[in-house]
Amino acid sequence: MTERAELLAYCLAKPGAWLDRPWDDNEVVKVGGRIFAFLGPESGERVGVKCGPTRDVADEWLHRFPDDAVPSPYLGRSGWNSLRLAGAIDGDELREAVDASYEAVVAKLPKRDRPTAD
Repeated sequence: MTERAELLAYCLAKPGAWLDRPWDDNEVVKVGGRIFAFLGPESGERVGVKCGPTRDVADEWLHRFPDDAVPSPYLGRSGWNSLRLAGAIDGDELREAVDASYEAVVAKLPKRDRPTAD
């Protein structure tokens, strides 16, 4: 189990990551101006991340964790899932999902906007 605060700190430790609140109290973590993790109150104890380049790849999470993974509202068709923090998905897998989402977003940034590791 990974707590929300722990996962938020993990997200913010990524090179170039910063916290934004574009919609009321909803928190998102961005890199290069693009979101790679949703941690808003409306998602409860969940994190929304890009789980694959296509819905088919992201659906693997739904099959492995039917009670803890759902397609993200509005973004699901683009490979985004909402993963429950206090469920069967362990902390290592949640961090790997954040890593993959971060890497997918960074890869699509123009080279000049990509962060470098310090």
